[in-house]
Amino acid sequence: MFSRYVAIGDSLTEGLGDDPWPDDVPRGWADRLAQHLTDQAGQPVHYANLAVRGQKAAQVRASQLPAALAADPDLVTVTAGMNDLMRPTVDIDAVGDDLDHMARSLTDQGIVTVLVPLPDMTGLLPIGARLKGRVDALNDTLADVAARRGAILAPLPPREVFGQPQAWSSDRLHLSSLGHSRFALAMLHTLGLPTDSAWDEPLVPGPKPPAVRRIVGEVRWWAGFAGPWIGRRLRGRSSGDGRTGKRLTLEPWAIDE
Repeated sequence: MFSRYVAIGDSLTEGLGDDPWPDDVPRGWADRLAQHLTDQAGQPVHYANLAVRGQKAAQVRASQLPAALAADPDLVTVTAGMNDLMRPTVDIDAVGDDLDHMARSLTDQGIVTVLVPLPDMTGLLPIGARLKGRVDALNDTLADVAARRGAILAPLPPREVFGQPQAWSSDRLHLSSLGHSRFALAMLHTLGLPTDSAWDEPLVPGPKPPAVRRIVGEVRWWAGFAGPWIGRRLRGRSSGDGRTGKRLTLEPWAIDE
């Protein structure tokens, strides 16, 4: 059983898309995993979440890894790479080097390290099909890194769950509350800890909306989410600028509703 858990990464680990806590901080699968670990241990697990939305792999390596190592955890989860792939150009080898450095640094200290592969966004994002080649290439790199460094590679998210719109928030970039809940259960399964079968139980596809509604939805997505994202890129800005992780100190996990 784990007692000292540090989560590092990007918006997936920060918890965007999930229902927020009363202080408006997003919950997310890592918070939910900390609660599951606490429930199974019968006492609060020590937990820190250093993840920052918008950060690329090199930024996670530079700004989060040192603090994670200094916390002396027995478990670290890593999500990184999607923000690299979303850029107009990406150097997969360079991203792989950053992931390899993080995995090596963590496993060399005897820390159980979980690397999280990227989901196939085909059918979820308008650009999902165009990203698939990059996603597949980076997931192959993650598999190589995990094998080489003795890290755990989480299973690819099942399409029957994470390929369904219900698993994603309205921006289609971040998991919904349902998605975060399922992802936390999937991580328990990855760690070989008790869970139920709900983590990979297929979601029933909803009815296909009429063509007009789909077109309106696409226009709203481009205007409300993609447009601002592109604008930040053109200005050299990121949604994570000026932000720090939501839980910087390794402290006993407790829910304050």
